[in-house]
Amino acid sequence: MNIEAINSILTIGETAAVEFKRCGNGIESDVYETVCSFLNRFGGDIFMGVLDDGTVLGVPEKAAPDMVRNFIKVVSNPDLLSPTVYLTPEIIRYDKKRTIIHVHVLPSAEVHSYKKVIYDRVDDADVKVTATGAIAQMYIRKQNIFTEKKIYPYARLDDLRLDLLPRIRIMAQNHAGGRHPWTNMEDQELLKSAGLYGQDIVTGEEGYNLAAIMLLGKDDVILNAAPTYVTDALVRKVNVDRYDDREIVKTNLVESYDRLLEFGRKHLPDKFFLEDTVNKSLRNTIVREMVSNTLMHREFTSSYTAKFVIEKERMYVENANRASKEGYITMENLEPNPKNPIIAAFFRNIGYADQLGSGVRNLFKYTKFYSGKEPEFRESDVFRIIVPLDEAYSYDFDFTKAANDIGHMNEVSNETENTDKMPINADKVPISADKMPINADKVPINGLSAQQKIIFQFVEEKGQITSHQAELLLKVKQRRARSILREMVDLDVLERHGSYRSTVYILKEERN
Repeated sequence: MNIEAINSILTIGETAAVEFKRCGNGIESDVYETVCSFLNRFGGDIFMGVLDDGTVLGVPEKAAPDMVRNFIKVVSNPDLLSPTVYLTPEIIRYDKKRTIIHVHVLPSAEVHSYKKVIYDRVDDADVKVTATGAIAQMYIRKQNIFTEKKIYPYARLDDLRLDLLPRIRIMAQNHAGGRHPWTNMEDQELLKSAGLYGQDIVTGEEGYNLAAIMLLGKDDVILNAAPTYVTDALVRKVNVDRYDDREIVKTNLVESYDRLLEFGRKHLPDKFFLEDTVNKSLRNTIVREMVSNTLMHREFTSSYTAKFVIEKERMYVENANRASKEGYITMENLEPNPKNPIIAAFFRNIGYADQLGSGVRNLFKYTKFYSGKEPEFRESDVFRIIVPLDEAYSYDFDFTKAANDIGHMNEVSNETENTDKMPINADKVPISADKMPINADKVPINGLSAQQKIIFQFVEEKGQITSHQAELLLKVKQRRARSILREMVDLDVLERHGSYRSTVYILKEERN
């Protein structure tokens, strides 16, 4: 690893995949705990000779080779780290006076323990895992087991809601444009075709699987197979400590989809939007993608309660997840990963979902039209989708009126600015509303998120801000504070000055 890459990592700080260790008196046990947690999660990089805040102290240059030998000896000792691993620490001359040691840890297909204790990586911390349920989830994640395929040999046909099948046939037929194989199939044949009945080739068990029970099971059968399964739908706009409205959904996935979609329709405005002369419901499109994602991609063996929450400035869904990595999902790093392929295929057949990955793309596309901001996707043991809300925002605008108003835009900029940097195209712009993007070069201040506005106001008053001040101001972790500051730099709202501990952020010159 070169010095430029190291400096970039030091600037960002510790994350779920980066750990700094001082190692002033040699390599201590917490280094091996981090090795264990990285192996059990998604891997990562350890830098020895670095303080928690990214300051490089270095390790004694003459002692570095012995430290490396001791490190290899420990990770190769099955009485300490089990199963053992082969790692190659790298001694790096940071500058003329300081030497650091870098270890790159790849994710492992095994579950590892250090001194008989299993560690997992949660954000930027190494956490002891003692609960049997959490350990079981770790094995599921490691072995890439699709728990939806678990066979229930004593489940019977009358344990399923067969009354839903006529409707499902019609939905599949309509979604396929008039013809679908399920239309003329008998019930049992349809269930087998959908992958809901099969055989476990390891145990030889044959019968209906967990996917069948979750999609079409009667409520008492679902409760038997997945005792903690529930989706808690809440509205918290006025009474933020409790809720304004609540619906607890415990029924099959087909009807859960309908109930959650209706809950969203009930509590969210449906803004007028034209797409190629067709009136499109942004509300329904966004809620559909959020609901279908949280229903078909969750880990049903987990006891974590799935949620659909509507607040004043955002709505979000969250559910237990079998994560393949950790961090934020963007359009640039999107790698579709099916968590429950049988359930996902069933949803696609009846029109509840589109191809894998399209939901993320749709949310990025339509959320900007709905609220002027982008959604947030966080992949971890709990998967979250957060969609910003702004009831006053309207993407549509009158093109003719906007063209006449260009001359005095600066006089009304505080009232009409909007977040999207959209090119004006007379053939595509709907002639219906009253707003117009007024600056093609940079994102207007009124279009910043609530957290970004707080930072902007602070910098405007104080002249500058540090990542630590942003952390305290927003009451978030420093890693998230740094991320928000970087976003504001990318938006040309802030400029970054200094490096490492002396880094400050000031307003971009043209905004002063």
